[in-house]
Amino acid sequence: MNGKEAVVITGGAKGIGKELVQAYAEKGYAVLFADVLKDTGEQLEKELAASGCQVQFVHADVTDEEDVKRLMDEAVKNGRVISALINNAGKSIWKPPLDLTSEEWDDVLNTNLKSVFLCSREAAIKMKEETGGAIVNIASTRAFMSEANAEAYAASKGGIIALTHALAASLSQYSIVVNSISPGWIETEHDDSLKPKDHEQHFSNRVGHPLDIVKACFYLTDPDNRFVNGTNITVDGGMTKKMIYEE
Repeated sequence: MNGKEAVVITGGAKGIGKELVQAYAEKGYAVLFADVLKDTGEQLEKELAASGCQVQFVHADVTDEEDVKRLMDEAVKNGRVISALINNAGKSIWKPPLDLTSEEWDDVLNTNLKSVFLCSREAAIKMKEETGGAIVNIASTRAFMSEANAEAYAASKGGIIALTHALAASLSQYSIVVNSISPGWIETEHDDSLKPKDHEQHFSNRVGHPLDIVKACFYLTDPDNRFVNGTNITVDGGMTKKMIYEE
C-alpha cells in the first residue's frame, strides 16, 4: 500500500474490531477506527503507532450523524481515499421480551443497524468521488438462529443482512460493493475457559478466533474480489449446520 488508501473500522477499540485495526494497519493501510471507548481507543492507537503503523483513533458515537460525518471527513484528509469501510460496532442485550423496554430496543437497533446505514452512506459519498470501494457489515449467525431473550440483537443482525443487499443494489452504480459477514462463536478474550464440548459443536472442531473474521474481511475488501457483491458469508466453523442431539 502507498499509505493513501484508508480503511475505516467502527467499534475498533477491542474484540474483533481491535484485531481488524491491527491487521489492516500491518497490511500497510492507513486505518481510522472509531469507538465510544476513548481511553481504550487512544491506548491502541499509541501502541500501533509506536510500531510504525498508520493508525488514527476517532472518538465517535456511530449512532450520531454528525460524529459519522466527522469520522469520514478525517478519513479523507491528507490526500487519503477510503478503500474500505468495515461496520463492526455493535452491542447486545439479553433480556426477556416481556421486560425489554423501548429505550433498550432503540439503543441496540441504533448501535447495530442505524450506524451501518449512516456510516455506509457517508463513506459512499466519499468513495463515489474516487474509484469506488468495499463495505463490509458485521452481522451474526443470530440473524438465522436464536436463543431466548435476544430479540433486539437478532432483529438488528437480520436487518444488517437485508440492508447489505439493498445497499449493494443502490451503490453498484458507483463501483461500491457491499457484503456482510455472519460470525458464529468467536472467542475474543477467555479462551482458557472453553471446554471440549464447546469446540465439538463445530465441524471445524474448534471455537472461532478473531483472525477468522479478519481473513474474511481481507477477502471481501480485496479489489480482485469485486464480483462478490450483495451477499452474506457465514464464518462459524459449521456450527449452524451441525445437528446436535442431547444424550
